[in-house]
Amino acid sequence: MQSPHLNMGFVLDKVNREEFLNKDEILFLLSRTDEESVNRIYAAAREMRERYFNNQIFLYGFVYFSTFCRNNCNFCLYRRGNHSLERYRKNEEEILKTAVSLAESGVHLLDLTMGEDPEFLLDRPQGLGRLLEMIKKVKEATGLPLMISPGVVPQKYLKDFKDAGVNWYALYQETHNRDLYTKLRVEQDYDQRWNIKIAAHRTGMLIEEGLLTGVGDTREDDADSMLAMRELDAEQVRVMSFVPQENTPMEHWDTPPRLYELLIIAVMRLLFPDRLIPASLDVDGIKGLKQRLDAGANVVTSIIPPQAGLAGVSNNSLDIEDGNRTVKKVTEVLEEMGLAPAPKKAYLDWVQERQRQVEERFQ
Repeated sequence: MQSPHLNMGFVLDKVNREEFLNKDEILFLLSRTDEESVNRIYAAAREMRERYFNNQIFLYGFVYFSTFCRNNCNFCLYRRGNHSLERYRKNEEEILKTAVSLAESGVHLLDLTMGEDPEFLLDRPQGLGRLLEMIKKVKEATGLPLMISPGVVPQKYLKDFKDAGVNWYALYQETHNRDLYTKLRVEQDYDQRWNIKIAAHRTGMLIEEGLLTGVGDTREDDADSMLAMRELDAEQVRVMSFVPQENTPMEHWDTPPRLYELLIIAVMRLLFPDRLIPASLDVDGIKGLKQRLDAGANVVTSIIPPQAGLAGVSNNSLDIEDGNRTVKKVTEVLEEMGLAPAPKKAYLDWVQERQRQVEERFQ
């Protein structure tokens, strides 16, 4: 039974004072379904975003350079056991060409993502050494902040990534319910995945944590995930709705109503007002962007240039070849909403200040 003091005014007043909510209060917000309450939550989220970021939105270019993976996640198109998939592994020239193109288009960051590709993760020069060299060349060619999503790597390489110019290490649990995690990420150690993020933080990199909704998670699971994100002190937190993938064990699951993803985005903004929260183009494409920004997101992710031969993750081809995942198209949506891409210096300053704080904390 919910405590009698839990009402919208009480909880939002606490939010306005920037007092972190307890689990019951988070659950209260996640349980709102009536239009008036949900709109009040969205409005409060937008106010908190404006408090820290004004009307400025950050844009992330996405370079998914290898779709090979050693894992067998039940929710993922690129799982090892999906033999129907035509995979690719981009070479250095292709990666650099795409990275430079994205940089010239106006993105603030490059997200270098791959499946946990065994060929890149070999503990030898032609494996992780090759990955490090590619990162260095992208950094030199673009000068942009870099995020990497290579999966779980040996901890001894984290400092090498940092020294190569990596600013962000992204690695999602998807859920913080260990039983559900075991069903989703088959034969992957929960603690190993969690601890590599802690180690990346200690090395001086910023970290991104994320959850996937619509995969059997409950509101309580999602509230626990937000508490885990606070414990991790992640600089970027995100949620994505599950989209069923062909030829996977979960291909017949329904994709969840987007209202709940939007509500999670808004609650995340209320809990983490000064952090980065993405609106991904990878779930609903450009048509879903406004809703996610209205819910309080301040980063647009999965910007992918056409004719680059790159895929997305959730809806792997949605809006790419018709040019709807470009900076130009995103900017048109932002302008309609009274928002704008941030100056590149604003994003760089934010990242550098956060990295300074992380390094001070772990000295």
